[in-house]
Amino acid sequence: MAEEVREGTKAPGFALPDPSGQKVKLSDFAGKKVVLYFYPKDDTPGCTTEACGFREAHDGITAKNAVVLGVSPDPAKSHEAFIAKFGLPFTLLSDGDHKVAETYGAWGERSMYGKKTMGILRSTFLIDERGKIFRVFRKVKPEGHAEEVLAAL
Repeated sequence: MAEEVREGTKAPGFALPDPSGQKVKLSDFAGKKVVLYFYPKDDTPGCTTEACGFREAHDGITAKNAVVLGVSPDPAKSHEAFIAKFGLPFTLLSDGDHKVAETYGAWGERSMYGKKTMGILRSTFLIDERGKIFRVFRKVKPEGHAEEVLAAL
């Protein structure tokens, strides 16, 4: 069992494809803060609310020397359409086998309409310039989450 991902620990590294198929690594952002957010599915109501919140807060986030990376199990084509439809100014990454989500503790049992399924547990991790996690948000509510993140940066 990997060490639990929590505040003060080193953020687990990863390399995931962006919509163009390029591998994006956490180490690519050394010297910047990273807002790493896990969400269940492109173009669904809650995920759209959350993504558009990050879009609206994007200038404020980048002004704090931070980048936003969204991660879901969706394939690149789905991410491409989601980005285009909502004008998202940040990168979405595909974690098709949900290994990175598992590593971060953002994959587990969810209950929807009384039915239990395995899936993404909406979570956000703020990573500092040296690759350490300085804030963890679990059980994220999409509404107002970007403002919460901006305040924490």
